[in-house]
Amino acid sequence: MLPREVIRRVREIQVRTGRQVADVLAGQYVSVFKGRGIEFDEVRPYIPGDDVRTIDWNVTARIGEPFVKRYVEDRQLTLMVMADVSASQDFGSGQRSKRDATAELSALLAFSATLNDDKIGLTLFHGAIEQYIPARKGQRHSLRVIREVLAHGNVETRSPPKRRRWLPLGRRRAWWRTGRQATNIAGAMQFLMSVTSRKSICFVISDFLGDGFLEAMQSANRKHDVIAVLVTDPKELEFPSVGLVNLEDAETGRVVQCDAGSKLFRDHLAAAAEKRVEDLRRTFGRSGIDFIHIDAQGDVVDPLVKFFRMRQRRMR
Repeated sequence: MLPREVIRRVREIQVRTGRQVADVLAGQYVSVFKGRGIEFDEVRPYIPGDDVRTIDWNVTARIGEPFVKRYVEDRQLTLMVMADVSASQDFGSGQRSKRDATAELSALLAFSATLNDDKIGLTLFHGAIEQYIPARKGQRHSLRVIREVLAHGNVETRSPPKRRRWLPLGRRRAWWRTGRQATNIAGAMQFLMSVTSRKSICFVISDFLGDGFLEAMQSANRKHDVIAVLVTDPKELEFPSVGLVNLEDAETGRVVQCDAGSKLFRDHLAAAAEKRVEDLRRTFGRSGIDFIHIDAQGDVVDPLVKFFRMRQRRMR
């Protein structure tokens, strides 16, 4: 059973993001993401006035009378949210953690997909694949996607379920035994390729504190439409002056002592953090992968709207 706090936060996100989707994102979403185009549906007898270019000559020759091919527009999309739930995502210097911001962004995407009768799926990952929810339609399914992002890792939910259908056979992971590990984005992209045959819009939401993920994301982008979403906290980009502190890496457990009272140290840290963001932006751009930067303490809607508008300009 989910704790009351998680249920409360799911409802809060539903109310807030549902209004934003209806007011701001609905039209942008439809204009930016397209279905797979025109697809063959069936053959039917020729009716005077039909375009002769649609005649199926093979069927016509076999039946002895003219038949034409009928096509329909395939508008339905599949959105896959790939959410990083490694330990570094729990960091937050204000009202929200990076995982809270990830949940809100997931909600915006899920409700946008639901409004347009599209499918939404979810993959939670860290050093391994933690949970996989196949893409489906409907508001109840969208709420489940949000709930799982928020509830993951909550101590009150850590009882192994009787039946686990999250991962395909041979890919199951007992997270209550393994715990969360360092981020492995490359492994998450390989998993996506193995479970998704149809082209999907794939949002990879992470702080990208890992290595070796670019080649795997490039490979996935050749089949799917991959969008990299970087989530950072302001205190990761600008360290406060607090004197001598011990800093622990949330994923490796490594502890280092530093003098945060030194302006030289803080300036160096800020410059390195800003350089990392710009390096990611340029690297993804050169690879043909769209990039969104989300501030965990700021507005999630505005960066998403800017991304939609950028895609619209590029499509003209």
